[in-house]
Amino acid sequence: MRDLSEIRADIDKIDEQLIDLFERRMDCAGEVAQYKIGTNKPVLDRNRERAKIARAMAVVKNPQYNKAVEELFTQMMSLSRRYQYRIIGQSDHYISANFEMVDALPIDENTNVVYQGIPGAYQEEAMIKFFGQNVKNFSVKEFEDVLIALDDGQADYGILPIENTSAGTVSGIYDLLLAHDVFIVGEEQVACKHMLAGLPGTDLEEVTTVYSHPQALMQCDEFLSCYPWGTATALNTAVAAKKVADEGLKRHLAICSEHAANLYGLQIYAREINRESNNCTRFVIFSKKKLFKKDAKKVSVSFSLPHEIGSLHGILGHFMFNGVNMTNLESRPLPNRQWEYGFYIDVLGNLMDPEVKNALKGIREEVNDFKILGCF
Repeated sequence: MRDLSEIRADIDKIDEQLIDLFERRMDCAGEVAQYKIGTNKPVLDRNRERAKIARAMAVVKNPQYNKAVEELFTQMMSLSRRYQYRIIGQSDHYISANFEMVDALPIDENTNVVYQGIPGAYQEEAMIKFFGQNVKNFSVKEFEDVLIALDDGQADYGILPIENTSAGTVSGIYDLLLAHDVFIVGEEQVACKHMLAGLPGTDLEEVTTVYSHPQALMQCDEFLSCYPWGTATALNTAVAAKKVADEGLKRHLAICSEHAANLYGLQIYAREINRESNNCTRFVIFSKKKLFKKDAKKVSVSFSLPHEIGSLHGILGHFMFNGVNMTNLESRPLPNRQWEYGFYIDVLGNLMDPEVKNALKGIREEVNDFKILGCF
């Protein structure tokens, strides 16, 4: 058996040779990119890559290394593609052709904003926090109605909840983003401090039902488990508060914000009953116009992939190769498309950042249903 230091010395020499060969290979990949710019040929050639892997496997002497060689060449070709995308991306005008960078969002006294719910909802609070107290606004019943109002030109901006720190992603919002041609232009966070509220003079021992939005009920489940009350869902927390106020029944309570309780004349019987004290909901602001502020710091994209080994890993590598930090990843099975999944990703950066543009160029070429959801 050889001495360990002798073995490591050999490995160091081989690694130096590998680096030299790898650099030469990447130089060739750069020449390929220049050729493809001139001929407008796509970077990804799956047939060529399959043939390369098959050729490499055919010359492997030790069959124990078959899988390792396959992975090695898969990764090398992936790195080559990413390098080519970086070169080709310098002449790519996809962002400038489809999106407009602005110093500030166009908001004035005529701006109209739509939100889901009724006055007193957390959506209203987020709207006021983002647009100001005096912005013109109206509310609609369902989440999708917000986007329909934008489609119909009834509003300039819409606002919807997309994520909660304790309950996770708000169900169905990502699906709506794909069904409507809207663009995320901003976001706002609201601390959700849930209160237990009811008509003045309510006897808690006589209570039968607590109303609220399903996520609010979930976020307060530990508190509710201490009581024998039933629960019933409402479209949102403000609707629950209004229902209790309108019905006038002292056997009913609502979980809502303090603002909603005060607005509908309810008395607060327990404060901040959330399971988590730092409960916060993130709201996104939509527009039909594909605008983004020059100081925007986050990009959201979506795409679909077949359910194959390594497919997502290969795509996420574009972010790593370009030094782009991913902050959120969601996945959902695609309706009527067996074993295909839609992915929704947030990354730090701006659409005009070269690193982001390069990463998105590569992803755009290698996935299905690619869409930039917003830059905000």
